[in-house]
Amino acid sequence: FQLNNKTNSGNYILTGNPSRRSKSVSRDLGNSDKGQIASPREPPEPVNSPDPECKEEDEKEEKEEIQGEISHPDGKIEKVYKNGCHVILFPNGTRKEASADGKTVTVTFFNGDVKQVMPDGRVIYYYAATLTTHTTYPGGLEVLHFSSGQIEKHFPDGRKEITFPDQTIKNLFADGQEESIFPDGTIVRGQRDGNKIIEFNNGQRELHTAQFKRREYPDGTVKTVYTNGLQETKYSSGRVRVKDKDGNVLMDTKLS
Repeated sequence: FQLNNKTNSGNYILTGNPSRRSKSVSRDLGNSDKGQIASPREPPEPVNSPDPECKEEDEKEEKEEIQGEISHPDGKIEKVYKNGCHVILFPNGTRKEASADGKTVTVTFFNGDVKQVMPDGRVIYYYAATLTTHTTYPGGLEVLHFSSGQIEKHFPDGRKEITFPDQTIKNLFADGQEESIFPDGTIVRGQRDGNKIIEFNNGQRELHTAQFKRREYPDGTVKTVYTNGLQETKYSSGRVRVKDKDGNVLMDTKLS
């Protein structure tokens, strides 16, 4: 069982026109590290070429629904429908649609990226190249769904929560502390001074520092291994045993 071996492989490969994105996403997220929960929105299914007659019917129906159309000098075409919706077609293939009340806006970029502004204030950006969905909420919460199954939540207070496909959860706090909760119940807490505390599901507890590693057992036994290899074991009975790095007993109060 390896601990603290996660690195953040968020795969934030952003594509599309940066000027039209909701917000660029940083590639590194602290020192988290797994692959990446929740399936992102899948890209639209490929559409077969329409029958020419059907296409003509669709175009005819669309023309009947259009109230007005404006062609701009820059090649942009703006369509206003009878239901109040607006559609803007850009020369590069980007399409912008707005509802009659203006509260729902969908921009489909030429590279397949899709940006949606919802009536409740959410902004959803879908990155086609990486199959990643980035949702920003009015309160400042940001949620990213990756194709590998990883989910990341960025909170307004600076905390980040990463849920990996195996259900390991890693919290990165604004003050530099970290906490990882593994599926088996093991909890690893990283402190700002570099020390690490590990709590196992069997009741054992470990402290890792630059000078030593110490494990505490439920029965009160404490075993410490120092960087020079010296091992010290203190039993709940009061017995103390010390070994050198090669395992030779240097002291054992039981034998005294």
